[in-house]
This record gives sequence, structure tokens and C-alpha cells, in this order.
Amino acid sequence: MKLNPDFITYNKDGDHLLVPTGNAGFSGLVKGNKTMGDIVDLLKEETTKEKIVAAMLEKYDATEEIISRDVDKVLVELRKIGAIVE
Repeated sequence: MKLNPDFITYNKDGDHLLVPTGNAGFSGLVKGNKTMGDIVDLLKEETTKEKIVAAMLEKYDATEEIISRDVDKVLVELRKIGAIVE
């Protein structure tokens, strides 16, 4: 899976935004926390859920269960708006 190229990321001063282009089929703005921003950054390259979870385990002090659940939540929402290409 990978981030849909019809979405642009913006990270500045703790703001993590995902902005659709005119071709995205979604109109709106997605604002998330640092965790979402980190997941979206990992999606800029072809990856898997397992690789995302592993990268997040290295970065955050949380259990694999909690991180896996958080990654799932973000991936579900990104899929809903078409921000992920499978």
C-alpha cells in the first residue's frame, strides 16, 4: 500500500495535514496528530501494515497491541477517503 499521489502532506509546527488535489475525489482537509503524520510519512513509500507497526514501535514507547490498533484506525480512515492506493 502507498499514499495516493492525489494527496499532499503538510507538516509544520506540530500540524499534520493531508490535502487532496482536484483529482482526489475527496474534498476536505484531514488534520491529525503526530502519530498520524508519522504513519502518512511512512506511506509515501510502498509499505505494509506490519512495517508501519515495526517503525512505530521503534519510535514510540507503547505496546505492539496499542500501536497496531492505532495504525489500524488511521489506515481505515485513510482508506475511506481514498488516500491509500493498494
